[in-house]
Amino acid sequence: MRGGGGGGGGGQGVERWVCEEFSPGYYALCTFGGMLSAGTTHLAITPLDVLKVNMQVNPIKYNGISSGLSTLWREQGPSSLWRGWSGKFFGYGIQGGCKFGLYEYFKKLYSDVLIDDGNKSFIFFLSSASAQVFADVALSPFEAVKIRVQTQPSFAKGLVDGFPKLYATEGLVGFYKGLFPLWGRNIPFSMIMFSTFEHSVELIYRNIIQRRKEDCSRAQQLSVTCLAGYTAGAVGTVISNPADNIVASLYNKQAENVLQAVKKIGLVNLFTRSLPVRFLLVGPVVTSQWFFYDTIKVLSGL
Repeated sequence: MRGGGGGGGGGQGVERWVCEEFSPGYYALCTFGGMLSAGTTHLAITPLDVLKVNMQVNPIKYNGISSGLSTLWREQGPSSLWRGWSGKFFGYGIQGGCKFGLYEYFKKLYSDVLIDDGNKSFIFFLSSASAQVFADVALSPFEAVKIRVQTQPSFAKGLVDGFPKLYATEGLVGFYKGLFPLWGRNIPFSMIMFSTFEHSVELIYRNIIQRRKEDCSRAQQLSVTCLAGYTAGAVGTVISNPADNIVASLYNKQAENVLQAVKKIGLVNLFTRSLPVRFLLVGPVVTSQWFFYDTIKVLSGL
């Protein structure tokens, strides 16, 4: 089985590929596309991310989107909305490179082993989960510093002073304190996102457009990417919201472990706290990531 709908897929007029499919150059291009798409999109929504983290840590004070942004602006100035931007850009850029590049690699690897087309969903789940494990190991140190910078103004200004300060106070453990909750948030999200995206692309071409992807123009292909990407992001947001709240609680020392965080936040709040702002964050981010990622692949003839 060749990989599912997750590439731009040989648009019209593409005569020559930049590199051979499934070659080291191919995976390098996918990694670069993932880094660029994830890093830039996460950088763009830094103000909403600052608000989201503060809503999770202090829900009484930051109890709404507009009021929360106004409170941050009034009390800490406009620059506070961009606090942690370096962690967003570099951390999620590296994570995106690992996630997309390794997803393509594992999808090919598992496709060769499980050659039955009936296993497509399982391949998508397994490939995305495998990629996310490595991607979150790369992200965790950046996320640990970013959350502290965003919620504790006196902690550090960014990565340059935040990394040594965190290491000096908490050691190497401080960088990976939230790794298991990160996995708990991102692995299910990634599995749902990639699988929903791949199946949505297939469904749109088969039932709505009723044409093969290869017979569509580049603009049509990328329109399908945007629609499938937003669907995937919305579904993944709901699934991953409890773990996202736990991550914020642990990194801000509001709880010592996952069980304590769950008890303190409450079961209902795990699913509802910061969910509206995460919809604003994740939907456009995932859509933009897939758009930029597939644009790079389409323009490269992949």
